[in-house]
Amino acid sequence: MAIFIGIDDSGRGPIIGPMVIAGVLVTKKQKKELKKIGCKDSKKLSPKKRQILYEKIKKIVLGYEILTIPPEEIDERTNTGINLNKIEAIKIAEIINTLIKGLDNNKSFEVVCFIDCPSTNISAWQTYLRKHLKKFENIKTILKCEHNADSKYVECSAASILAKVTRDNEIEKIKKQFGIDFGSGYPSDPLTIEFLKKNADRLKNAKILRKTWETWKKLIKKQKTLSDFLTHDF
Repeated sequence: MAIFIGIDDSGRGPIIGPMVIAGVLVTKKQKKELKKIGCKDSKKLSPKKRQILYEKIKKIVLGYEILTIPPEEIDERTNTGINLNKIEAIKIAEIINTLIKGLDNNKSFEVVCFIDCPSTNISAWQTYLRKHLKKFENIKTILKCEHNADSKYVECSAASILAKVTRDNEIEKIKKQFGIDFGSGYPSDPLTIEFLKKNADRLKNAKILRKTWETWKKLIKKQKTLSDFLTHDF
């Protein structure tokens, strides 16, 4: 029996907030249902539409798994030489293992996993991912790692919606915590950069920031240089 997994992420590049990875487990019939309700790449949907689909997807699919990877974990792994692509591969393997574990052990399955690949070297990344997959009896796992899979496969589209809504909700929590709208949390966002500059001291011990990102390192370096200049005894 063929069954399908779709996986996508949200929040790979921002300096503020977590990265979220989601996976859905679906049958062929459920894939048709996801298409029917209008699932597509989350970037092509409005926030309101994503929120509506988020609830519908969870009711339609056979199973789903959402992992939220906090900035602290990203920094810790990065500091030990595990880059973001490898972190994502490890977490995606965890999702696949969890979803497959929930299948009936008395039945044979061919599980086809469609994954939106984050790496330019798809082959090497897929090999690294497979190393972290568990072996299950009666289960044949087929990996289909591609760029823009969230636009090509409805199960990936559904996963992208679950990941995006979860990530957006986490960002809203942080905004409420600080009482400031800092925008998207991406280094390219002027609102985000302004927030970082004005709240550098306040953010040093906060657990919302990826401190291994160059944006933060450069900002702290500038802050220290300015502090030295202002306190210098002429």
